[in-house]
Amino acid sequence: MQYKGNTLRFPWNPSSRLDIWVAGYGPRALATAGEVGDGFILQLADPTITEWSIKTVRDAAAAAGRDPGELKICVAAPAYVSDDLAHAREQCRWFGGMVGNHVADILRHHGPDAGGVPAALTDYITGREGYDYNEHGRAGNVHTEFVSDEIVERFCIIGPPETQIARLTELADLGAGHFGLYLQHDAQDATLAAFGTEVIPSVNEHLLART
Repeated sequence: MQYKGNTLRFPWNPSSRLDIWVAGYGPRALATAGEVGDGFILQLADPTITEWSIKTVRDAAAAAGRDPGELKICVAAPAYVSDDLAHAREQCRWFGGMVGNHVADILRHHGPDAGGVPAALTDYITGREGYDYNEHGRAGNVHTEFVSDEIVERFCIIGPPETQIARLTELADLGAGHFGLYLQHDAQDATLAAFGTEVIPSVNEHLLART
């Protein structure tokens, strides 16, 4: 791999190749993902924003002469399996604050139109007053008052197993082939157990065993 004019390599396996994944929300990060990345990571699970982001990345790949279909796509977001939506929202509201911190940077660099980033991602930070990194990624932090219930449900995957399955299926249909789940909340074990027994078996591709 070339980095700032230097060739970086792992000497113990000179023939190996490490995939490069690019994460981001803004136009320049998405363009970079399409132009040079092996994969793209979107940290939220909103279908509208996911669809726009994947299209933007794939368009950049095509413009760079690459095969857009070869680019791997990962959606990463908090997941909370529960029938108690009110409690799940409060446990995951921190994520809207974290994303809002990145959105504020996009607006700062690109101006009010955010370089074409959809309003579905930018409008919700209107009431944002700042971000405290001392509480980064923590449930119950104090800088998320501006994050509405709607945003929590759009950006995160919360609810019973059938809700989880429906959202993951929708995101997969949009092009996501990999998923990352954040468990910064009070139901880590229960959510993992539900994914293992109910969610993953329902969304995995079923293949017949062969000899």
